[in-house]
Amino acid sequence: MMEIVYLFLGIGVIFQTLGTIALHRFPDVYTRMHGATKCTTFGSIFIYLGIIIYGILMVLAGDAVYASLSMHVFVVMMVLLFTNPTGAHAIARAAHKSGVMPDRAIVDKLGGAKK
Repeated sequence: MMEIVYLFLGIGVIFQTLGTIALHRFPDVYTRMHGATKCTTFGSIFIYLGIIIYGILMVLAGDAVYASLSMHVFVVMMVLLFTNPTGAHAIARAAHKSGVMPDRAIVDKLGGAKK
């Protein structure tokens, strides 16, 4: 059963790493923010689910202290699901209001900029 915990933790770490790479590789604030928030939210969910499953397994093994850990991690996961997209939206809105434009090469490839 612990293999599921290891699998979830591994998937979470992979997505966290991809989010870190996105911060360094993407050209502008909008694509960096998109890559980082999507990957880190998804990675954090998997890490939290791994911790919750571990807590449940420990409770089933007879150690009731881990029930509190699982409940707290679940609350943290719910808070993350609400605050991370909200924070990303606030950053994007502030960047747009400050006059930060997306990278021109990306917009041209997508066909969004008309000359």
